[in-house]
Amino acid sequence: MASKASKTLNGNEIEALAIRLDEAQTGVHDTLSLADDVDLGIDDAYRIQEVLVGRRQERGESLVGVKLGFTSKAKMAQMGVSDVIVGRLTDAMCVEDGGELDLHRFIHPKIEPEIAYRLSQDVDLDDPTVDIESCVDAVAPAMEIIDSRYRDFRFTYTDVVADNTSAAAYVIGPWRPVRPVGDLAVRLAAGDASVTGSTAAILDDPVNALHALLDMSRRRRIPLRAGDVVLAGAATAAIPLTAGLAECEIDGLGRVTVKGIA
Repeated sequence: MASKASKTLNGNEIEALAIRLDEAQTGVHDTLSLADDVDLGIDDAYRIQEVLVGRRQERGESLVGVKLGFTSKAKMAQMGVSDVIVGRLTDAMCVEDGGELDLHRFIHPKIEPEIAYRLSQDVDLDDPTVDIESCVDAVAPAMEIIDSRYRDFRFTYTDVVADNTSAAAYVIGPWRPVRPVGDLAVRLAAGDASVTGSTAAILDDPVNALHALLDMSRRRRIPLRAGDVVLAGAATAAIPLTAGLAECEIDGLGRVTVKGIA
């Protein structure tokens, strides 16, 4: 559920929690929920995320986009929240369509089908008249690999924000000129598991995720730059990512694949 009001953490506390999550990711080991030790508010959760992503940048990674979470109304209700959450994507997370992905770099990876958008220009967060839909020039089928650093995928709303929304990797299929998506059938298969659904599970229409992103980016001062990738949210529940082929097909948009290597 959503975190209750809490005392703002100081810089040293923010840094220590970010290091804890970063070491879990780099060391490929899980950690207990931060909420087990700290009464974590949403503002501090985004501060931890910023430090966490900053550590990745210090290791040479570059920011290349953003991803949205909690874009399912059912998931929002489950977590007791009414806002989407935003995480950051880096170049080290990107896997080529049809490429291989070393599963040893993850703790307990899952995969989910996504709609990806590409920004064609910078978005002026301070312009109240900006039309984010006009800032997008392409759309593609995509898959996101999530790998919560928390033990047994047990976390609170603020935990997952701090953990950069469980972002681990992503793969994007062929880009197409931007077009309405609305309600398209989705199929995802990985190993022996498969799931079907619809792009309408993403806030009723993935384009609504763009508007939700603009709102959150303004509130959290998250830059949106030309060339950035936007993962609009999961179209189905995530399934375990195991060795072998994982593939997603979205009617009218195409297919995207990745091969897990154990």
